[in-house]
Amino acid sequence: MYLPRRLWGVLFLDELPEFSRDTLEVLRQPLEDGRVQISRVAGTVVYPSQFMLVCAMNPCKCGWYGYDDGRCRCSQRDVERYRSRISGPLLDRIDLQVDVPALSYEELSHRKPGESSAQIKERVERARERQRQRYQGTGVDCNAHMGQPELSRYCVLDEAGNTLLRQAFERLGLTARSYDRILRVARTVADLEGAEQISALHLAEAIGYRTSKYFK
Repeated sequence: MYLPRRLWGVLFLDELPEFSRDTLEVLRQPLEDGRVQISRVAGTVVYPSQFMLVCAMNPCKCGWYGYDDGRCRCSQRDVERYRSRISGPLLDRIDLQVDVPALSYEELSHRKPGESSAQIKERVERARERQRQRYQGTGVDCNAHMGQPELSRYCVLDEAGNTLLRQAFERLGLTARSYDRILRVARTVADLEGAEQISALHLAEAIGYRTSKYFK
């Protein structure tokens, strides 16, 4: 049984390392294939499982790692053990890995007005419409679902982009999976800016989303 790829919902996991390792590793197949396959003696059943995974976690068990006031009581070994609950293969399937540092009092008390939700929504809808038009008749509905034919056609890099991605690949030890995922994210960044071609700046932003300081 095979169902078309489509987004069925959002799975939000708070305090990600608090889930058991086995539970988290089970997510790898549906994140990659958009389906869950269960095999038993009587046969095999495949269920659709297309979703967007959103996770949140603290930098350490107590949550205070990185503060300069000494509130964190975790040893370096404790910190490493806590983060090691998230395996490399699972991280490799998470496109955006964003560190959110604590704000100072000055930053909180002098906040500047930001872009409104309505403006963000409008920009996202424009980008999604570009994708719908681009993939019309291909069976692909958005950048996240591009296969190799679409990556080769719509994620062509210029010389600067190729050089940047080659350097990142060698320096960060990227995998083939992360290579493709960076291209998909870069294509989305370009769409959000209304750009036809992926530039080195779009690519640099996509690479930056895979360089969390907590998972070096």
